[in-house]
Amino acid sequence: MFSSLAEKLQETFKKLKGKGKLNESDVDEALKEVRRALLAADVNFKVVKDFIKKVRERAIGQEVLESLTPGQHVIKVVHEELIELMGGSESKINIASKPPTVIMLVGLQGSGKTTTIAKLGKYLHKQGRRPLLAAADIYRPAAIDQLQVLGEQTGLPVFSMGDKNSPVAISRAARESASNNGQDVVLIDTAGRLHIDEELMNELDSIKSEVQPHEVLLVVDAMTGQDAVKVSKTFNEQLELNGVILTKMDGDARGGAALSVKAVTGCPIKFVGIGEKLDALESFHPNRMADRILGMGDVMSLIEKAQDNFDQEQVAKLNKRIKKMEFTLDDFLEQLQQVKKLGPIDQLMGMIPGIGNNKKLKDMDIDEKELVYVEAIINSMTPWERHNPTELNGSRKRRIAKGSGTRVQEVNKLLKQFQQTRKMMKQFMGAEKSMKKGKMAKNPFMMGKGDGLF
Repeated sequence: MFSSLAEKLQETFKKLKGKGKLNESDVDEALKEVRRALLAADVNFKVVKDFIKKVRERAIGQEVLESLTPGQHVIKVVHEELIELMGGSESKINIASKPPTVIMLVGLQGSGKTTTIAKLGKYLHKQGRRPLLAAADIYRPAAIDQLQVLGEQTGLPVFSMGDKNSPVAISRAARESASNNGQDVVLIDTAGRLHIDEELMNELDSIKSEVQPHEVLLVVDAMTGQDAVKVSKTFNEQLELNGVILTKMDGDARGGAALSVKAVTGCPIKFVGIGEKLDALESFHPNRMADRILGMGDVMSLIEKAQDNFDQEQVAKLNKRIKKMEFTLDDFLEQLQQVKKLGPIDQLMGMIPGIGNNKKLKDMDIDEKELVYVEAIINSMTPWERHNPTELNGSRKRRIAKGSGTRVQEVNKLLKQFQQTRKMMKQFMGAEKSMKKGKMAKNPFMMGKGDGLF
């Protein structure tokens, strides 16, 4: 997500490093590179033009804060304008004061609408809501069956009247069913087409007029770039959208749609799909996306993922063991299993400040299959061996390798990684003490070498 844009912008800002003073030509040169990077990321031309104009006016016209160098000041302005470009702040779902809240999802065929219905249902269920999924797509073969399967996978009820009733009648009946059965959110899966046509829009307009949804959300494929923006603009003109959900954001290295949609249509991006799993839907935070683009990481999203997926009791026990320096291979395995719940490792690394700028770490080829071998190696050890890894001799290592279907070299590699992890834990404990004493830098634009933009 945004990888090519992030790389180009971070490279541009590195050139400002160490410059005590910046003149207009320095700023213009940097902004020329920013313009190229945005256009290469498939951002709308008019959006790029307006963005560069705003940044230039602020970068040259404002006084530089005492706590920032001129170079950091330019980055700060770009950061703030990126946030504004993507909507300024998180745009939440409009929940009705009197349930049920009716949410109508619209979009073209192939955008991932039906899967997104299930993802959004699961997301809202985690927020304490009781969603009902309504199958109102009666045209696409197996659309109803697909939603019912997804309902079983997420544990959410699905309302269906087959494919003989009209989408308007199904949507109306779904709302009534939710009212009668205590469901406080209705998610309506509408039909799509391969292209926008009058028939499609008339039907969607009829459903909207009948059920009066509190939210009309467009589901659009981020990988289609500027086509996604054009589709958003047309749907908004016809239906007055409340927001957009961008799917397949994890496969869009450019990010042009995410940076253009709000500016072109006026519709906020409410959610982004970041994977195929049914929990791979995130609320869209413009400030966090701007942080990721500029290599500052996304610690808040990482923390939220951990809170949602980690067993808090196990985490508390693990923290106590780390503080006492009693971290064993059993703890290492437990930690590994917890981290696997958070999603693909490369996505997680992109959320850690400094990783986006660290070429060695960024270029690392992370093979998640290796994690399976790590688990097998640890599971082949005796309880004593897991607590005393430094005592393992050659014969023990050979037995462990044979039991796990690996080689002695791989056992040695794991043991080395474990020792490095223990060492890192010790360093983190030291950093935590320093932070409590107020020694850590508070300004995200003043990070040390290798930690952030510089």
